[in-house]
Amino acid sequence: MMSAHFARPKRHDALDRLVDRRLYRELGYVDGQWTAGETGRSFEVADPASGASVAWVASLDAAQTSVAIDAASRAFPKWHSLPPQERSKILRKWYELIVAAKQDLALLMTLEQGKPLAESLGEIDYAASFVEWYAEEAKRLNAESVSSHLPDAEMIVRREALGVVGVVTPWNFPSAMLTRKAAAALAAGCTIVAHPSSETPLSALALAELGERAGLPAGVFNVVTGDAATIVGALCDDARVRAMSFTGSTEIGRLIAGKCAATMKRLVMELGGHAPLIVFDDADINRAVSIAVDAKFATSGQDCLAANRIYVQRAAYERFCNAFAERIAALKVAHGLVADADIGPLMHERAIAKVEEQVADALKHGARCLAGGKRHEAGKLFFEPTLLADVPDEALIMREETFGPVAAVTPFDTEDEVVARANDTEYGLVAYVVTENGARQLRMGRRLDYGMVAINRVKITGAPVPFGGVKQSGIGREGSRHGIEAFTDLKYLCLDAA
Repeated sequence: MMSAHFARPKRHDALDRLVDRRLYRELGYVDGQWTAGETGRSFEVADPASGASVAWVASLDAAQTSVAIDAASRAFPKWHSLPPQERSKILRKWYELIVAAKQDLALLMTLEQGKPLAESLGEIDYAASFVEWYAEEAKRLNAESVSSHLPDAEMIVRREALGVVGVVTPWNFPSAMLTRKAAAALAAGCTIVAHPSSETPLSALALAELGERAGLPAGVFNVVTGDAATIVGALCDDARVRAMSFTGSTEIGRLIAGKCAATMKRLVMELGGHAPLIVFDDADINRAVSIAVDAKFATSGQDCLAANRIYVQRAAYERFCNAFAERIAALKVAHGLVADADIGPLMHERAIAKVEEQVADALKHGARCLAGGKRHEAGKLFFEPTLLADVPDEALIMREETFGPVAAVTPFDTEDEVVARANDTEYGLVAYVVTENGARQLRMGRRLDYGMVAINRVKITGAPVPFGGVKQSGIGREGSRHGIEAFTDLKYLCLDAA
């Protein structure tokens, strides 16, 4: 919802819980200034669980995006020339402030995104971990010497910061996706123009407030809120933006890549996923079910790492389905601020409609609904945790990313068969395998065409990990020492030593 002027609504009641009220920001952050932009327009951020208004946030335009790029360009020479130890100190302070503000940041996230508060608290820890990690990595971008192949020559290779980086983040992990990108780029010596999703901008703005307190100079970290097509288009078109880092759908990633081609930008993209979870008949069923619940229903299924297709070997199939249905039926659906909530709302009506379409299509193709299957009485954006069994490969849910609390299960017979079925997709982000056979664990790790493979566990991500996929699931890696490389150019120096 867009307003022609900046308006302040009746405050959401839960905002009274904020300890640090300055973290609640409704203005964009450009060149160290909180700004409403020149048009004065704003857009509403609503609580997806209740529909209540949380904020009206400034809608900046293409001209204001250009101002942010100007600011980042001016700030770049001084920022990248700082000794890396100085950048490290600022990032370390940012990390400490994020950790100290954990409760407030999690509250804001739950209000704008809907996820259960426990998950929001976990995401703040995850987001902070990237800032801490890259505070250390900033000091490790060392030059390397090369054994010379030329007589009387000395050779040095060093990494130098690219320049201004455009960062575009999604609504499902509004804090962690920003810090994973921005901390790496800032550590390398780049400056940032970030555009958060208009559904969840408050988390990014709160992080900007903490970054300013940590000592990030004006222009180094900018947050431009507003219409995605306008702002991202301006970032893609401007030659001063040397790299674009994007997390979102493969469809939008292709559009951004096309727009960036004219200026030959560096691209870092974490795109769609369609993760298989493969349970072999030697697995412990209770363990397999716990893994499936965690892999499918975290963030209410709104996760690119969510297990979209669950394959269970036929000998264990019925036992798994029965136990899985029992666990799913026990999940608590509620507002994210309700104690012990497991499943929150979906982000918008489009997500609900897509889930309903996939469920109806699966049933039409002969699937059985063992749990859930319809909207939940908790509210218009809530959907019952759902289990569909006997789902054929031609059903929509087996071919499209779901982004909702619906698990699709199907049997398989042989390892060769399930590998072929799991790999038969344009996506390649993560795959999950549950088996007690050590040789099979290694084989599956090699044979599955995915950037990441989880064996007998769900949680595999973290700051030291090179996160990313293959095929249509992305370009490059985020996190780890590799995550900083995309924001640097290699420069080769050859010195005459005669």
